[in-house]
Amino acid sequence: QVGHEPLPPTVGRNVLGRKVLYLPGFFTYARHIVEVDGKRGLFRGLTPRLISSTLSTISRGSVKKAFPLEDMEHVSNKDDVKTSLRKVVKETSHEMMMQCVSRVVSHPLHVISMRCMVQFVGREVKYSGVFSAIGRIFKEEGILGFFVGLVPHILGDVIFLWCCNLLAHFINTYAVDDNFSQASVIRSYTKFVMGIAVSMLTYPFLLVGDLMAVNNCGLRAGLPPYAPAFTSWIHCWRYLSAQGQLFRGSSLLFRRAPM
Repeated sequence: QVGHEPLPPTVGRNVLGRKVLYLPGFFTYARHIVEVDGKRGLFRGLTPRLISSTLSTISRGSVKKAFPLEDMEHVSNKDDVKTSLRKVVKETSHEMMMQCVSRVVSHPLHVISMRCMVQFVGREVKYSGVFSAIGRIFKEEGILGFFVGLVPHILGDVIFLWCCNLLAHFINTYAVDDNFSQASVIRSYTKFVMGIAVSMLTYPFLLVGDLMAVNNCGLRAGLPPYAPAFTSWIHCWRYLSAQGQLFRGSSLLFRRAPM
């Protein structure tokens, strides 16, 4: 994601048999990290990431208890499209509220986790522990330093939820016939499939949010030549778009080298 490519690309062939340049994938870089840092290097930033996930889960549960969603009857008949759509909108709004709160609560630890990981690029030890990282960020950047990159992350979450839920609803309502024997099975997987598809489209928000979390924080990965000092996440988005890099890091295995 941060554009650090310590290993050269290799020549391969695409499905049409043409020669193309491929960047190293997940397993190649995992071996490289082990060679440089040992197996512990594969787990940089794990502790703050676990704390972040725990805070996210706890906050979602707390919001769900504080603002319970009223139960609504299951609706799948086309005659009740308006009622069904109203149910989807209500459920998605409730889910969006929980996701936004959990993202705000857990984001500071996500920032620390990202900075711990990208220290591999410049061989720094600036962020060595969770508590020391909290003190350093507060001292150097203030409270706002814990929330850099939060806006694109929240936007990505909101767009993902609404697109995924609405697409699944319309497909289940108009494309899946109730008379079909496997209709219930297909409907149970529709949202999962839509989630995969929509997550690919909203990936740029995740990328921009992660880049802003490490940008201009004193680490080499967030400074030139890896990235300019972005003034805002929109500046970062426009820069990546101009470079054709909005989906950088989205593939783990088959990574085509940019032209």
